[in-house]
Amino acid sequence: MGSLYNKETCMAILKILFLTLLFPTLSLGFESLTYVKTDSPRDTMETFIKAMNDYKEGVELNIPRQRARIYDAIRCFAEKDHAVITSQREKELAAIFLKEFIDRVLVIDFSKIPDNLEKPRWRLKGTEIVLKPQTEGERQGEWLITEGTWRRAQQFYERAGHLPYLEGSGHGALYIQPWMEKYLPEWSKQETLRLKNWQWLGLLFGFFIGLFLRLLTYTTLTLYKNLSIYGDLRWKKDLITQIEKPVALIAASGFWYLWIHYLKLEGLSYALVNGLIQIIFGIALTWAVYKCANVFGMQLKRIAQETESVLDDQLVPFIDKAIKITIVLLGSLLVLQNMGVNVFSLLAGLGLGGLAFALAAKDTAANLFGSIMILIDRPFQVGDWVKVGEVDGNIEEIGFRSTRVRTFYNSLITVPNANMATMEIDNMGARQYRRTHTTLDITYDTPKDKIASFVQGIRQIVLDNPYSRKDLMHIYFAGYASSSLQIMVYFFLVTSDWGEELRERESIFFKIYDLAAELGVEFAYPTQTLYLREGDELFAPQEPRPPLHNQDV
Repeated sequence: MGSLYNKETCMAILKILFLTLLFPTLSLGFESLTYVKTDSPRDTMETFIKAMNDYKEGVELNIPRQRARIYDAIRCFAEKDHAVITSQREKELAAIFLKEFIDRVLVIDFSKIPDNLEKPRWRLKGTEIVLKPQTEGERQGEWLITEGTWRRAQQFYERAGHLPYLEGSGHGALYIQPWMEKYLPEWSKQETLRLKNWQWLGLLFGFFIGLFLRLLTYTTLTLYKNLSIYGDLRWKKDLITQIEKPVALIAASGFWYLWIHYLKLEGLSYALVNGLIQIIFGIALTWAVYKCANVFGMQLKRIAQETESVLDDQLVPFIDKAIKITIVLLGSLLVLQNMGVNVFSLLAGLGLGGLAFALAAKDTAANLFGSIMILIDRPFQVGDWVKVGEVDGNIEEIGFRSTRVRTFYNSLITVPNANMATMEIDNMGARQYRRTHTTLDITYDTPKDKIASFVQGIRQIVLDNPYSRKDLMHIYFAGYASSSLQIMVYFFLVTSDWGEELRERESIFFKIYDLAAELGVEFAYPTQTLYLREGDELFAPQEPRPPLHNQDV
């Protein structure tokens, strides 16, 4: 019994400790789940006032959860006019101004606000604060503070801002008047085209400061480039040279972005100016990254030139183009996003129209896959002499869509990679040896010993050539033709250059010519002998008579 009692006691103590620890957490969780009630004028005003009181306490005590209650207050605002662009900060200020105004003019008794009203509108007594039920949309049936009311909240505050807080009110929302409103002259506070005069002057002043900052950044980078000692790090100087202008523009746009927040632009003016700055920033950022990719490509080309492999010479242009195209695409999406275009919806739309896009781009896709297969299979390399169908020339460039071939008459032929991947390719540049095959015709009256000496001499000439293949050659007295004796000359030159092949072949042929002259071997040319028969006698043709000159007629 004693042991059982001890066990039960321990379990009870653990349960008490668990509940003690859990209860504050649960209470905190339920306290944080504050729902926005806007089912009646009373619910809406009570939600708004309590949310702003919690916001004020959160600011004073630095409690993020209570500071976020201002968003519950903003949920009490109606917003139907989508033609007017409103920033989140403008809504927050409207809630603060409205709370500051209410606490200076009246203390609300929520019990006197109707909980169920059939009228189409309700106005807070002694004010111009109007609530209306929503008649359409997802918030249909909710009573919300009208858009015309909360957009005029600053005007309400300006009329009552000099009054003290009423006893029993929440004492405002800790609004601090900007120094511009305190010390600037009255003419600068007047509005022109929806902006105050001091804001127009601030925009002009900030624009010139941004230009000056851009010039200062560009000059600093230029001086650093010219004064620094890089040694072998050539890419650093190239990098600074490439990014001088875009980085200077990034610095200017960054300053402009901070400056417009300091000027407290709101609404449509804020949206237009901020959108323009973000577009400039997106273009400058894309420009800078593109220039960095350009330096990266140049560095890869330098590394590829120092290696013996030809594959990297092919891959570097391909990788360089792929990186640059990716940067341009991502930069374009960034600029569109900054312009207010929903990029994700745009991509989703492309997904829905993927079939049509695929059908329209099937040739492009086929060429892209063809270029990938060319790089994988490597049927040829840049600089190779190839024959593809009727195209005959040297490979000049392998791109995403096509391969460019420089013909021997210096024209440039573009062949789609889809065709290059499926057609038969005769890669003349991949030959290890260059074959020479010719037949020498000598006269029938050449003696046998001269023929043997001539054949042996040709073999020796080929063997003595430093570019000839020694283990494979065929030089023989090969046959009898109608008007000559034929000697087959068949050998290979070890060279990959066509000009070198022609030079060495010429050298061998000249030596064969000299050998023939030295041995007295005559080369034959096509001839025919005509015999005439008269009866049983056969007459050989007579030698042609020499022409007569200076004969008297």
